[in-house]
Amino acid sequence: MTDDANPLLVPSALPYGLPDYGTVRPEHYLPAFDVAFREHLAEVQRITMVRSMPTFENTIEALERSGELLHRVAQAFYTVSSADATTEIQEIEERLAPLMSAHEDAIALDSALYWRISQLHDQLDGLDLNAEQRYLVERRHREMTLAGAGLDDEAKARLTDLNQRLSTLSTTFEKNLLTDTNELAVHFADAAELDGLTEGELSATRRAAADRDLDGHLVTLPLFTGHPYLASLRVRESRRRIMDASRSRASRGNANDNGAVLTEITALRAERAELLGYPTHAAAITADETAHDPEAVERMLRQLAAPAARNAAAERARLQAIVDETEDVPFAVEAHDWAYYTEKVRQAEYDIDSAALRPWFEAERVLQDGVFAAATKLYGVTFTERTDLSSYHPDARVFEVFNEDGSAQGLYILDLYTRDSKRGGAWMNSIVDQSRLRGTAAVVVNNLNVAKPGEGQPTLLTLDEVTTLFHEFGHALHGLFATVTYPHFSGTNVFRDFVEFPSQVNEMWILWPEVLDSYARHHETGEPLDAAIVQRLQASETFDQGFATSTYLAAAWLDQAWHLLPVGTTVDDVAAFEAAALADIGLNDPAVPTRYSSTYFAHVFSGGYSAGYYSYIWSEVLDADTVEWFRTNGGLTRENGDRFRSRLLGVGGSKDPLEAYRDFRGRDAEIAPLLKRRGLDG
Repeated sequence: MTDDANPLLVPSALPYGLPDYGTVRPEHYLPAFDVAFREHLAEVQRITMVRSMPTFENTIEALERSGELLHRVAQAFYTVSSADATTEIQEIEERLAPLMSAHEDAIALDSALYWRISQLHDQLDGLDLNAEQRYLVERRHREMTLAGAGLDDEAKARLTDLNQRLSTLSTTFEKNLLTDTNELAVHFADAAELDGLTEGELSATRRAAADRDLDGHLVTLPLFTGHPYLASLRVRESRRRIMDASRSRASRGNANDNGAVLTEITALRAERAELLGYPTHAAAITADETAHDPEAVERMLRQLAAPAARNAAAERARLQAIVDETEDVPFAVEAHDWAYYTEKVRQAEYDIDSAALRPWFEAERVLQDGVFAAATKLYGVTFTERTDLSSYHPDARVFEVFNEDGSAQGLYILDLYTRDSKRGGAWMNSIVDQSRLRGTAAVVVNNLNVAKPGEGQPTLLTLDEVTTLFHEFGHALHGLFATVTYPHFSGTNVFRDFVEFPSQVNEMWILWPEVLDSYARHHETGEPLDAAIVQRLQASETFDQGFATSTYLAAAWLDQAWHLLPVGTTVDDVAAFEAAALADIGLNDPAVPTRYSSTYFAHVFSGGYSAGYYSYIWSEVLDADTVEWFRTNGGLTRENGDRFRSRLLGVGGSKDPLEAYRDFRGRDAEIAPLLKRRGLDG
């Protein structure tokens, strides 16, 4: 195949540079990467070969212009490899992983490039730069320093080997997890075993079974521990089967077992950290985050763990009382019972049946009259579906985004439904980043894993799924609203422990009265959700927060525990290591399992959150403080939206995030609103 025949090697003619996936075949990817790697290296070499002394224009700006082809090819491919990873795509990703790692190191460890950037950094105060340009020099210098650009050749060679091996292992981890998750989907021959599920949920399980040529019902597994169905299933054995399948993923001693993979990952990360001058991987990661060091992370996690565990114990006692009172043969509450009896307590104390709310959360209405409508009220943007544009999968819908004045802002793609080729969880990613320098507007994607109902059936969401959609859309807005010059700073290219802040803020509109009244309508009758139920939902916001906070903190602590291991530490038993770590922080209650166990903790072993899963709670301090600001300043108004958009969302990574927060809020964030929200202030 000639380069001329490869559609990835020419800019897409579609609006906003949306890749023309209809013309792209799997065999196009690796040849396109090969060309893009060579082109990018040549562009960087031209920078380092310049005979004149470094200037911002001939070094930093030239670096920002470089790699455009590689960025285009990579964003197109990794969108597909996460959301529609066929066997062929997985094989390509495995081959690509060490190649991409080697290429990134070739740039990040380039001594000549580092010298030029260091020269600019040393004379920064004497350069005539605007604020974004100055910060770009600072960031480029710090990132190359932390990457190891100042190491000697021998150390760089070892670092490159480590990075390539880690890239391969992360790809293996994700492949193992996807395969084992699909294999562990729980098959039920008789609908009676799924007593308690709605007809829509049963329709989804029948469809999932039919997709695999099975009779009966198939319950596929989400990424987190457990399953939304556990809150409704009346048959305890069915709940146990689902929970056991969820918790055993990639830890069964088969070809998909991730135990040896993750222990090698942690060992190599520790070695890499030592090579870079840090005692642990956690220290290396937090050095360039707002937390600054793992001690600050540990202080926060320990501060929250004790009250969270205390509240979870009290919640368990209430569940046990329900079991003792209502079951003919009482039993001790276990992990697979928690959600089911929590719903009974919720109904008894707040008169709320979560499963019964689903008819009010029809997906299309939630999207149009909830998610989109809130953004329109706050930011003035509108959304028009572009059925003339196809994305990478038939389920992925494309919307064009317009500002209030009619100007075009970008494209938003929503891929709602689960499938065997999609990795678990929910996420946002960019296909095209906004940049004034490159003249590009944003193209962003939201992926969820909602079960697809049978033909003709409505997609009815749980409240958790509604929350996930609003959350991920907050990330999408962060990407769409970027107004930066340099692609290095576009959208969500911010510190890891800040990136969740805008998405968490966007969750506040879920129960905001005028938003909820618009989207929470019965899908058959159009009746709004009863005002009394809304009041009870608001009153119950701290309900079960002991459990929710404990499961999250347990996962965050596991991430830290793995990445606080010094070089040379050997872990032979993953389960024993987990148990010891959770006991250390007081979150070892078997009925309150960690949100992710190590072998399926994709965020940290195949995603970008290694030693950074704490960032959700870290960002929530800012989020809770911001929600308080909105409530005291009139809530859902254009004035408030414009302030948040211009001072936080729009700046992307072009200034220190805490400086941006102070610019928006007028002060640093306070932790009290977070403690109140999670019921930890008592």
